[in-house]
Amino acid sequence: MNWIYNKQEIEDISQFPTNTYGFIYKITHTLTNKSYIGKKVLYHNKKVKLTKKDIESYEGVVGRKPSFKIVVTKSDWKKYWGSNKILLELLKTEPKENFKREILTLASSKKLLTYYETQALFMHRVLEEPDLYFNDNVLGKFYRKDFDI
Repeated sequence: MNWIYNKQEIEDISQFPTNTYGFIYKITHTLTNKSYIGKKVLYHNKKVKLTKKDIESYEGVVGRKPSFKIVVTKSDWKKYWGSNKILLELLKTEPKENFKREILTLASSKKLLTYYETQALFMHRVLEEPDLYFNDNVLGKFYRKDFDI
C-alpha cells in the first residue's frame, strides 16, 4: 500500500517537489470509514558522535571543540502507518488492503507542517467527530475528553 497524492501513487521520494519537508496525511480504515490525520517528515536531523578522524580536523581551532555533528537521514515515510494506538492495533489484526493512505498537503518547513496539521485537524473537526476520527487530541492541548459530546 503506497501513499496517494493528487490521485497518483507515490513510490519514491523523488516524486515530491525538491523543497518538501514533510506532509499531512490521512489514513482511513475503509471498512468503518474512520480516519486518522497526522504529519510526517521526509528527513530527520540526527545527532551523531564525532569520530577520532572528525575530531582531528579541529586541531588548531581555538575554543571548545564539538563532540557531535548533525547528520540528515531519510525517514521511514514509506512504511509509516501513523502513531495512533488504536489504528496500529487494527493494522496488526487486519490486512493493509483495508486501509487507504492519502497525502493531503505538502509542507516546505517544520513550522508550516505543524500549522497545516493543526489546520486540518480543526477543519475536519476530529475531536468533535469520534465516530469518524481516531485522533483524540490536537497539539497535546485540546482533548476529545474535554468536549461534552
